[in-house]
Amino acid sequence: MSGRLSTAVALEIAVQDASGARVALSAGADRVELCQALAGTGGLTPSAGTIDAVLEAAGRSDRVAVLVRPRPGGFVYDADEIALVSADIRDAVRRGAGAVVVGALTESGTVDEEAMRRWADAAEGVDVVFHRAIDTLADPAAIMERLTELGVHRVLTSGGAERSIDGIPAIVDMARRAVGRIQVMAGGGVRPDDIAALVRAGADAVHLSARTAAVDSSPAGPGGGSSGFEITDGRIVASARSALDAALKRV
Repeated sequence: MSGRLSTAVALEIAVQDASGARVALSAGADRVELCQALAGTGGLTPSAGTIDAVLEAAGRSDRVAVLVRPRPGGFVYDADEIALVSADIRDAVRRGAGAVVVGALTESGTVDEEAMRRWADAAEGVDVVFHRAIDTLADPAAIMERLTELGVHRVLTSGGAERSIDGIPAIVDMARRAVGRIQVMAGGGVRPDDIAALVRAGADAVHLSARTAAVDSSPAGPGGGSSGFEITDGRIVASARSALDAALKRV
């Protein structure tokens, strides 16, 4: 069933700050994906200061992927947005990011190849990850080879389902078509109990946010929004690490 590049499967945790990165990496994550505003948007481009702080916390550039997404909503971008993403990619790379996470589509529902070429060029050789925009496509497995030609090193996918555990048939197909060319990272509602099945499906990496709710006791006032926020939970990360290690022993 497996179609991955190797038996080494990475554990990636989505984090929003340096504290989250430290928690994730100390609990067993191989790398983190840094973004901001995960709740409600799926993540947006983090600030320059946050990138610097997370890179310092991680200690190595290859342990940090930076999401570059200029706004919430869909993935069809105009010329100004494409230029902004290019500039943000260059800045993240200059600061030391080991990978950038991007994705763009056309109005007709295909990959925006021109945007991807520009962004791969802006990445200057660091890994380019195509995010879950791929899950909007009718046949994501069919474009794996083309993404490789566009400079993409791995894709993040739930197999088109809300949760990746429900998208396993598509993940299997993508992994088989991608083997030897591009990595397939399973993500989207991943729980530790799902990891063994995702490994068997051929995923080269598993991705989860491992978030838990926290409350700020200080008043936010009418302009501060909700008093609640989310933090990275080391217990969830450690559980995911244990699940992944156990799954790999059976491969």
